[in-house]
Amino acid sequence: MEKLVTGPDGQPRCRWCNAAPEFLDYHDTEWGFPISDDIRLFEKLCLESFQSGLSWRTILNKRENFRAAFAGFDYTKIAAFGDADRARLMADTGIVRNKSKIEATINNAQRMEELVEKEGSLAAFVWRFEPAPDTLAEPQTMSTSAASRALAKELKRRGWKFLGPTTIFAFMQATGLMNDHAEGCVIRDKVERARHGFVRPPC
Repeated sequence: MEKLVTGPDGQPRCRWCNAAPEFLDYHDTEWGFPISDDIRLFEKLCLESFQSGLSWRTILNKRENFRAAFAGFDYTKIAAFGDADRARLMADTGIVRNKSKIEATINNAQRMEELVEKEGSLAAFVWRFEPAPDTLAEPQTMSTSAASRALAKELKRRGWKFLGPTTIFAFMQATGLMNDHAEGCVIRDKVERARHGFVRPPC
């Protein structure tokens, strides 16, 4: 199946960005660009978890609502959420009201505090799992990888929830731990330059 589509500027892009109007900007400015900020990385983990079983369009359209509901994904605040917060979240029609996923987000914020205390930062931890490019198959032909399985396994060992290998693979695609833009996509080279100039967090 052809992996490219012609964008509004006449340039080739990953076909998936043509599936919904809001995908174009996300594809061009966010997806695949490397991230080292712990809050944004934690947000990505949470949103990918909420996306499980749903469409990314649903999550992207609700992202600002999620940010408002979950204290901007400040994990130190979420870790302290109590019963009143749980009730508030379950009543919030602006987010995905899935009890298991809400509980997982609060749990994962608590596990995040433990991880940061032990490892220094989430960024330092996850970037240890950056796969070598020569270990990856052709872009957009995989839904898991050895690296995503390893990271998912380690997070599970540390008590994180709702983050299996497929969800973690999507997280790695989105946060630049790999460049999975299709060959020939106009953004692929931009992401590659960003990754080349990116300063990896010290391990």
